[in-house]
Amino acid sequence: MITEASRPRPTRLRRLVFIALAVATLSLVTAGPASAYAPVDIVHTERVQAGPYRVAVGFSVWPIRAMQSLDFTFVPDGGIAGKSGRLLIDGPGVKPDQRNTPLARHPRKLDVWGLDVKSLNAPGSYSFGFTIDGPQGPGQGTLTGITVLNQPGPPLGLSWAIGSLPFVGLLALLVVAWRRTRPGGQPLTI
Repeated sequence: MITEASRPRPTRLRRLVFIALAVATLSLVTAGPASAYAPVDIVHTERVQAGPYRVAVGFSVWPIRAMQSLDFTFVPDGGIAGKSGRLLIDGPGVKPDQRNTPLARHPRKLDVWGLDVKSLNAPGSYSFGFTIDGPQGPGQGTLTGITVLNQPGPPLGLSWAIGSLPFVGLLALLVVAWRRTRPGGQPLTI
C-alpha cells in the first residue's frame, strides 16, 4: 500500500531536475573547444633557407628524444598565406610512406604549418627538407643534423611489464573468486 508520506513530493522532484539541468547546461557552456587543447609552446627554433624563403622550424620539446610526442611548427617569413609546400623527413625511424608529406596547418595553431604530437621513433640524426612554392617562386632547403636521443625512461618492454601488473592481479583475483564460488558446482538448496 502506497501512503501519502512515501510518495515523492513534486517540488522535490522538480528541484532535483532543475539542479541537474543547471549543472549540465553550465558544464556544456564552459567546455568550449578552445579550452580542450593546450597552447603550442615552442621551446627551440632552428632556421633554414628554402630558396627565397626563410623558414623557422619550431620544436615544443628540446632536446628531442625517441618515442616522445612533440609539436613541430614550420613558419616561413611572411606567413603561410599564398604558399604551399611539402615536408621531406629523413632519418632512421621514418617509414618510406611518411617521408614526403604536404605541409598542412597545425591543428592547434592555425596560422602556421606543423605536425601535432608527432614522435620520431628511433634515435639518430634526422633532416627536415622543404619544398615551398609561393609568390617569389619555388624554393628548396634542408635542415640537417637534428639529433634524436634515446627514448626517455626505462626500456619499452619493462614499461609494459610494470604497466600490466594491475591487469594480471585483477585476472588472478577473478580466477581465485571463481574457483571458490564454483557457480556450477554448488548443490541446489530449497
